[in-house]
Formats: sequence, C-alpha cells, structure tokens
Amino acid sequence: MTDSTTGDMTGSTTTVLAEPLTLPCGAVLANRIAKAGMSEQLATRAGIPTVGLRRLYATWARSGAGLLITGNVMINRDGLVEPRNAILDNTRTLPAFTGWADAAHAKGTAVWMQINHPGRVATVPFTRRPVAPSATREPVPGYNLRTPRELTAQRIQALIRDFARTAELAVAAGFDGIQIHAAHGFLLSQFLSPLANTRDDHYGRTPAGRRRALLETVTAVREAVGPAVPVSVKLNSKDFQYGGLSETESLDVAAALADAGIDLLEITGGNYAEPAMEGVHHTRHQGPYFADYATKVRQRINVPLMLTGGLRTRPTMERLVTEGAIDLVGIARPMAFVPDYPAHILTGEPEPLLPMALGPTGYRPLDGYVQLAAHNHQFHRIATGHTPQTRAGLGTVLMAVGKLTTAAAGQAVLPRSRS
Repeated sequence: MTDSTTGDMTGSTTTVLAEPLTLPCGAVLANRIAKAGMSEQLATRAGIPTVGLRRLYATWARSGAGLLITGNVMINRDGLVEPRNAILDNTRTLPAFTGWADAAHAKGTAVWMQINHPGRVATVPFTRRPVAPSATREPVPGYNLRTPRELTAQRIQALIRDFARTAELAVAAGFDGIQIHAAHGFLLSQFLSPLANTRDDHYGRTPAGRRRALLETVTAVREAVGPAVPVSVKLNSKDFQYGGLSETESLDVAAALADAGIDLLEITGGNYAEPAMEGVHHTRHQGPYFADYATKVRQRINVPLMLTGGLRTRPTMERLVTEGAIDLVGIARPMAFVPDYPAHILTGEPEPLLPMALGPTGYRPLDGYVQLAAHNHQFHRIATGHTPQTRAGLGTVLMAVGKLTTAAAGQAVLPRSRS
C-alpha cells in the first residue's frame, strides 16, 4: 500500500484512496471511495426513473467516487420503502433505467443497483398488506398500522426469484453490479432478526435458518447475472435492539456470505427503531460508526469490505484502508450537501464543512427520520438543477417533511405488474 503524501500547491495528492480495487469477480473499481446507497424518491408514481433522477446521478458521476450505489430499487410492486421508489420488474421500463445508468456513467464511474423489498416496513396506505417472515408488527409508529402477513415458504422462494429477475434486468439496463440490501430492517434483514423472524420452519428457528433466505437470494442473483458481474450485500453489524441481530450472529452471516461467493460486503447497522446508520447512537466526534465490527469481520473473511457511516476525514479513511481493516470507504450523507465530497478527499483539499445536524429530540426513530428528510430535500434540489443548501435548519426539514408527506398522500395503489 502507498503512504499518503501531500502533493503540490495545486491540491494534487498521492493517496491510498486513489488506488484501484480489483474485486473477486475480476471487476475493477477506479478508487477506494464509493457513494453509498441513499433512497432518492425521484421515480414516477409507476416507479420509472425521471429526468431529475438522471440529473442527480450525472452530478454524482462528477463526484470523484469510483463507485456509485443507487438507493432502493424495488423488486416488485407489492411493497415500497417510500413513495416514488424506482421499481424494476419488467422489460417495458428498461429504456428509462438505461438512461439512469448512462447518466451515472458520464465520467466512467461504475454504478451498481441496490435491490430491495421492505417487508413489514412497506409504506402505508398504498401497500395492500405488508408481508414479513412472521406476523409481527414493526415497533415504530407509522409502520405498525397493519399486521404483516407471514410469508409461506413458496412465497419466499417467489420473492427470491423476484430479486434475481430485478438483478438480471439491471444488468440488461447497463448497471455494472448489484447490491442486495439485507440491512436497516428491510425484508432480508427481518429474516436475520430473531425479533422479526419467529418462524418454526427451515427459514427460521436457528441462526442457520434465519440466514437461509439471504443466502438463497445471493445464489439466485449470482446465477442470474453470471460470474463476472459484482454481487454485493449490505449487512447490519447488529440491529442495536435487544433481542435483534447480534454482532456475534452477524459475523457468522458475513462468513456464510463469503462462502457464498459475494464480491463486496458493505457494513452498516441499525433499523427503523434504532437508526444507528443515521448516527443517533454516536456523538459527532466518534468517527466511523462500525469500524470495530469491520476489524472483527476482517479477521474472519477475505472478501473486500466497504464501511459506511461517520467517515468524514481523509486521515481516518486512509488509516482504515492502509491497515487493511476495509477496502472501500462508503460516503453517504455528505454527498447530499457536497456532491463532489470524494474529489476533495482525493485531491488533498480540506474536507468540506457540513451542516450541523438538528438537535436530537430524544426519540431515535424521529431523529433518524429528520436526518433522512433533510438530506432527501437536497437530492430534490439537485434533481431540479439547484445547488444544495449550505445549512439544514428547521425550515429545511419542515419543507422536506411536507413534500414527502404530500407525495405519500398522492401516491395511488400501484397495479401488479406483468413481465
């Protein structure tokens, strides 16, 4: 590995973060910084990518990141994470998705599609009835209005096929890789949680049973896209809930994913009830949120690791990569306010100042939602050709919440698609 040295007065620099990364499948990323997935909510009501979504990714294509990972793309129309999520479940909409991929490729950056199903946290009211590993409600108000329907084994297998179909369509549309979302309390994360998964069949009961749905999804996606396309998984280090996915069990899941042949494991943590991914379990000066877990994973597996959460400064990023704790730095929320944040890191410029977060209310689910709303508002500004705001005050958040609420209220129940 190369030691970091400051370059000349023009701001050029030599850094380990600028080195390429070769993945197990043979794909090469241009550098060690990735834009992590963040839900954009910029599709049409039918789930089709819009001009605004293309504009947002054309902006991020110039960010300096070697990899762009999209936000939630839904595998079918039976459940949305939020209003106006993109949905890829048939060939008719492929041209719009190809336009999205082309915009992200404008500067040669790799772009992967993050594919997901919400399970029991599907947006109400336009999800007829949420589904989940077990008929247990999400504890967060707003997501527990309906008891989810417990999935049959046959329906689980159908959803796994849906994941594979969306992955295959993504590659056909021009996306370079796939990320399977198995974190943050969504469906595959629910299967991993002893709180959400109380099944007594081979998709539950034991740790091996709880990770079966995820492993079968990885296998199905790999078969759909072939050996040369990167397949990644986003995994919680733990759920930060008593009785939820523990760190010990998560380490076993990571080892099983390595055996399944994934190309990259992204490390994160938390869910709707305990949104650790939004920093609510961490102080402003604690640094990377899940770095200790990354070190433990590295001792277990050799799969390339991506760490997302709390990474803000070049010295910290360089240290983690140089020491071999991680291979790829994930940057998410900073790129809402400073779309070219990676370029500042790579060229040796001072790290851009970011807006101070609003003070916590003490109710973690609300604090997490406030953070999401403030950042989502910046995506919508970029999508309409405006620059991000330099600060996110109460007015920004209230405006963002109002727009998201209006979008949810105006979204119709989507018809089932036919492939």
